[in-house]
Amino acid sequence: MTQPMKPSPISATVDFDADGVQHGFLRLPYSRDDAAWGSVMIPVAVVKNGKGPTALLTGANHGDEYEGPIALFDLARTLRPEDVTGRVIIVPAMNQPAFAAGTRTSPIDRGNMNRSFPGRPDGTVTEKIADYFQRVLLPMADVVLDFHSGGKTLDFLPFCAAHILPDKAQEARAFDLVRAFGAPYSVKMLEIDAVGMYDTAAEEMGKIFVTTELGGGGTASAHTARIAVQGCRNLLIAAGIVKGKVEMQATQWLDMPDGDCFTFSEDGGMIRFLADLGERVEKGQIVATITPTGRTGLDPVELKARRAGLFTARHFPGLVKPGDCVAVIADETAG
Repeated sequence: MTQPMKPSPISATVDFDADGVQHGFLRLPYSRDDAAWGSVMIPVAVVKNGKGPTALLTGANHGDEYEGPIALFDLARTLRPEDVTGRVIIVPAMNQPAFAAGTRTSPIDRGNMNRSFPGRPDGTVTEKIADYFQRVLLPMADVVLDFHSGGKTLDFLPFCAAHILPDKAQEARAFDLVRAFGAPYSVKMLEIDAVGMYDTAAEEMGKIFVTTELGGGGTASAHTARIAVQGCRNLLIAAGIVKGKVEMQATQWLDMPDGDCFTFSEDGGMIRFLADLGERVEKGQIVATITPTGRTGLDPVELKARRAGLFTARHFPGLVKPGDCVAVIADETAG
């Protein structure tokens, strides 16, 4: 006989159904050496005003990506109930342990939040957080915006994105919000590793899901932070949740139609790029070389683009390992 699912161990110090502004925590008990009755405290804000749709906004799904937390801590501080019709749930640091450590994955259990869904209420810390989003927060939401950037190992042209979906009405609404977000680039996204993703969990519930990749290198620039702050407000306005007028920005649409968009290294060593982000490259063009570093006198390995298009993302640190994604080439489209 199937056992009933256990309740989540996470408790919220906010009332998601109360009008007004609330600042609190999602508290997850976590017993450890320095705190026998300790907790993981995940900041959360709720801004609610009457009936209307709910937006769930998340940052630091990966802890070394900063544009989302910048935009969401700012929004939590400044958004007023009188400007809202419905509800905005703001979680600036979804994987709070990873965010506090400045790492992609959790320092507690090495969990990658974006590969941990649907999670487990009796699992690891990361799985428990994923389970709470899966069974408590996502069911409340109509629109989900999950901020990402490249973290310490990738660098992207700043883009907002949604996925091609079987439900074309759901897909169209998502791309409407991508357009409203107003990033310099907008992408029809192809995931190369979609198992366990937050994206998939939300979309399978029928939620309108939008994401971003806004730069990288384990930091945020003034430019990418501005994109995140303005884009978040634009999306909430376009969703009918926040009052105001969308500040429309020109955007170039990109498409990642197949696996040929991605170039992976089969060798380790020091990488030298021969094209920069935003440049157009041809199929077969050498986009990077990898120099073996164990001794001198060895020829570099050439990495070639598998398709023509716009150089959209690149590996960030100067050293690569076999299996690393080193380049992403996307098609420019009319949108």
